[in-house]
Amino acid sequence: MMRIKSYCFLACAGLLLAAMPVAAHHAFAAEFDTSKPVKLHGTVTKFEWTNPHSWIYIDSKGADGKVVSWQFELGAPGAMLRQGWKKDSIPVGLEVDISGFRAKSGDNVGNGRSITLPDGRELFSAGSGPGSVAPPASGSKQ
Repeated sequence: MMRIKSYCFLACAGLLLAAMPVAAHHAFAAEFDTSKPVKLHGTVTKFEWTNPHSWIYIDSKGADGKVVSWQFELGAPGAMLRQGWKKDSIPVGLEVDISGFRAKSGDNVGNGRSITLPDGRELFSAGSGPGSVAPPASGSKQ
């Protein structure tokens, strides 16, 4: 009888775990390569303010003059708010400079470090990559 109860318990626990939504998350080093920094100038075509990562999409001219579409993973909206972002900080059509690290896959995908706006302000992505959080202001206590 005890054995049957144990099997039933394990079966129920397995079903509950299988029914729970799975939030896939990854480490920066699993997808992106710090030895492949990328810096691009382009026009924003889309900006997604979503959890667990926001995304910015840009069209940038390649060395041959052809337009190349890129997408950059950014931090979570809450972390970006703490870095000075607003949901409407990056409107479609805005020209920006973006720096980050390229995906290991070689695709036109990157992990954004920072975005420089036309007025010269730099917004840090609050993502998982190196340098994606603004350095503390001089004189601040940490």
